[in-house]
Amino acid sequence: MRMTNIDQQEVKKFSDIAEQWWNKDGDFKPLHVINPLRANYIKEKIELKDKKVLDVGCGGGLLCESLYDFGAEVTGIDAAGPGIEVAKIHAQKNDKNIKYFEKTAEELNTEYIEYYDVVTCLEVLEHVPDPKSLIKTCVQLLKPGGSLFLSTINKNPRSWITAIVGAEYIFNILPKGTHEFDKFIKPSSLAKYVRDAEAELLETKGMFYNPLTHKANLNNDLGVNYLSLIHISEPTRLLSI
Repeated sequence: MRMTNIDQQEVKKFSDIAEQWWNKDGDFKPLHVINPLRANYIKEKIELKDKKVLDVGCGGGLLCESLYDFGAEVTGIDAAGPGIEVAKIHAQKNDKNIKYFEKTAEELNTEYIEYYDVVTCLEVLEHVPDPKSLIKTCVQLLKPGGSLFLSTINKNPRSWITAIVGAEYIFNILPKGTHEFDKFIKPSSLAKYVRDAEAELLETKGMFYNPLTHKANLNNDLGVNYLSLIHISEPTRLLSI
């Protein structure tokens, strides 16, 4: 039975524009700009060669393909089936052996608990009903010693102006209705969710996207978009006497 930490309106929203995933000048243009930034950040933090990597909410597979190119063994999951089909077709056309499933993280967790070396969940938390539960599930999918990468949008007046008014209505770089302010997450809330999942937040970086030049960079400004690295501790081993 399908687990319920999904918003059906959000799934339909992304299903309806699934054919746009690999159009660099289409609805997902900002993702095409920030994807190399995100992928390179992950590569800098983790040796990806032969690592088992899971991308939760993978959409059309942009991040999956980048991490695959870095030598990882990649699986992508998403609740929006049309996006998964686009991801499969694109990977096949480019001879990339990536596994894709139309599943939620909760469903996968029944089979693959403590299985992955790295889990990524980028630009997803602000689209689910219970982000705290999703973070906990992502942690459970990781092997002890594994790494989790999360990104989302801060919740403040500036993020509302930038991510909704600016991005969706003034500059039209995202489809109208992409984001809901009530679902944005303060860094302090995300940090609490991580602690509650018994994981350790190691680093948080801001992501800035310039809607005029369509360039992006990482910085220390967490005011709007931000990206976090989380570590899952190794279990404490009792010394034999």
